[in-house]
Amino acid sequence: MKTNSVKYITIILLALASPFAYGQYRISGTVKSDQGKAIPSASVLLSPSNKGGKTDSTGKFSIEGLKGKQILSVSSIGYKLFTKDLSLDSSIYLDIILKPDARTLNEVTISAGSFEASDKAKGASLTAMDAFTVAGNNADLSLALRSLPGAQQVGDLDGLFVRGGTGDETKQFIDGTLLKNPNYPKVPGVQQYARVNPILFKGILFSTGGYSALYGQAMSSALILESNELPEKSSAYFAIFPPSFNAGIQQLSSNKRSSYGATLRYSNATFYNSIVRQKPDYFSGPEYFEGDANFRIKTGKTGMVKFYTNWNISDVGMRNADIDSAALKSSYQVKGTSIYNNLSYKDYLADSWQIDAGLAYSYNKDHTINGLLDADGQPVNPQNEVLSYKNAQRLIRSNFAQARIVFTNAFSNNQAIRFGAEHFYNQDRGFSKDSTLSVTDNLSAAFVEGDIYMAKDLAAKIGARIEYSSLLNKAVIAPRASFAYRLNDGGQFNLAYGIFYQEPLNEILYQSTNLKFSKATHYILNYTKKARNRFLRIEVYRKQYADLVKTVPVISNEGSGYAQGVELFFRDKKTIKNLDYWVTYTYLDTKRNYLNYPFALQPAFATPHTATVAIKKNFQEINTYVNVSYAVATGRPYYDLRYSIDENAYKIFDQGKTKAYSVMNLQIAHLFSIFGSWKQRPVSGFSVGVNNVLGTKQVFGYNYSLDGANKVPITLPATRFFYAGIFMSFGIDRTSDFLDKNL
Repeated sequence: MKTNSVKYITIILLALASPFAYGQYRISGTVKSDQGKAIPSASVLLSPSNKGGKTDSTGKFSIEGLKGKQILSVSSIGYKLFTKDLSLDSSIYLDIILKPDARTLNEVTISAGSFEASDKAKGASLTAMDAFTVAGNNADLSLALRSLPGAQQVGDLDGLFVRGGTGDETKQFIDGTLLKNPNYPKVPGVQQYARVNPILFKGILFSTGGYSALYGQAMSSALILESNELPEKSSAYFAIFPPSFNAGIQQLSSNKRSSYGATLRYSNATFYNSIVRQKPDYFSGPEYFEGDANFRIKTGKTGMVKFYTNWNISDVGMRNADIDSAALKSSYQVKGTSIYNNLSYKDYLADSWQIDAGLAYSYNKDHTINGLLDADGQPVNPQNEVLSYKNAQRLIRSNFAQARIVFTNAFSNNQAIRFGAEHFYNQDRGFSKDSTLSVTDNLSAAFVEGDIYMAKDLAAKIGARIEYSSLLNKAVIAPRASFAYRLNDGGQFNLAYGIFYQEPLNEILYQSTNLKFSKATHYILNYTKKARNRFLRIEVYRKQYADLVKTVPVISNEGSGYAQGVELFFRDKKTIKNLDYWVTYTYLDTKRNYLNYPFALQPAFATPHTATVAIKKNFQEINTYVNVSYAVATGRPYYDLRYSIDENAYKIFDQGKTKAYSVMNLQIAHLFSIFGSWKQRPVSGFSVGVNNVLGTKQVFGYNYSLDGANKVPITLPATRFFYAGIFMSFGIDRTSDFLDKNL
């Protein structure tokens, strides 16, 4: 048997060694832009042989061992896909020209609008893996993007706080449809993490302002995510990072025209919290159980149907000393259930027409239980009416659905027009203590947008969006315009203007629907330059708020505000070999008069100065990388806002600024291979990390007692967060993902 095995292996090796053996041939050539410049690292793939590679620094490639009919595909970020049918009866050499594609979305991009004049020159370009691996983000995309300019370092609240906007003013979209509930249920003073995994997305567009007319209902920012298509091959993985465990598979069909996949994740921090002391006394969890599944099917030559579903349950219960009574404890527990479904379809109807359609449905249930406990942990029903409100339950069931369709007609010179419509259905039902809560809304929108190339170095994107809400019984029109001018030295100026509307939160609509859309007007100017793996971006902006919701003296749209500032982003992957770093600085001047604010104030989530540094060092010779992030910010304002009977209005009884924010996070990962004798050798690794390495005490604000006599700081649950674990991937060698892309 051993002799036969050696013989068979020898025959196979000899066949592979000669490109002309058994009628097999070579394809080689160069890949260049339409301006004659070589395109390095372009992906070259032949099917059905499934052979391929990447072009070298001069744009050249060579693939051997081919025969018969093949389909050649060549792709590179910022360029249109090149395909060619081949029938091989000899070796061939090809000169391939890739045409620029301003609409390609494969990287995170921060810009003065969601468009490019020629390539990704205008964007602060980060891959999905870059964002995913920023030290300290805990696999949460929103936290990772806080290392970019425009975002505030808010450690006690969920979501992205961008350019003076609240976390609710940033919305997330998956394949065009809204992700209604991106985070687990809110817990006072403790961040809750994202429900979706960023590794699922091939495209991430983080627009900090002036974004496309195709998206709405986000006054500050849009996080636009595009899911992966068919995997390159079947694979499986598992990871154990106590207190979290997760595993998944991706199965590619034999004809490579469809795939399906699923993952499961479970986390329970009870044991971890017993070792690392937490400030809240957790009596339940935090516990999270999550699963997702997907399938993808090619339809015809160019069509693709994708389906993604995610379901999860969570339970967080904690006790704290009651701020209004030294003898009592305050109990808070929230149980959440969420289901999200997304079905999308993309195809070319003709040579120049493309259709993008999507359906989404989500169900969300949050059950919150508040209570007062005595020293023995037993429930207390105080006679004091001031304290009795702390014993309460709240249950909200939400149903959300969206249908969306977009048509795009592409013209010559990358010019295009796109138009479409979408409809949102939103229903909330529930109760809070003795009150019934109910909201039903139908929001319809239509939009149109054009890409116009007015000259070789001058481009524009001009569009508009109209929205109508049945609940508010009001319609609005939102114009958008962006311009880009490219300089001879490769630099680029970008200018954007837009009006962005947003409905009041359901928390407000439970109480009153006699309201209108809130409004933000954006003015943005930036300069960018990308050269030799370095990128510089400087941006100034002004955002004017109108019709913000006020809750005092009555619920109305009498609020207003502004935000303005300067941002700097610099990234360098060139100067030091295998070292990638970026530096950001944000200056923010903002005030708003909304909710119960007595007049225009700097909001409690905003600070004037924020800076971050992210460093990734790749030690390729030992398959190890070190990832460090550091963020600093000036202190945030805090206020004791209470109703004054004497003045019949809300008044500031106490105010100040917190100490400066400073946090350093560290992550180290090492890759190795085990089971080397296996036919499909898995790639394994371990990772360790510490968030807040220096143990800096963070203060995010203060909670006040009802009479203002007691003042308690809002801090991290624990000074540091530690993690360590292992992972293993089968079927696909993830080394390039984890090391070449700095993971």
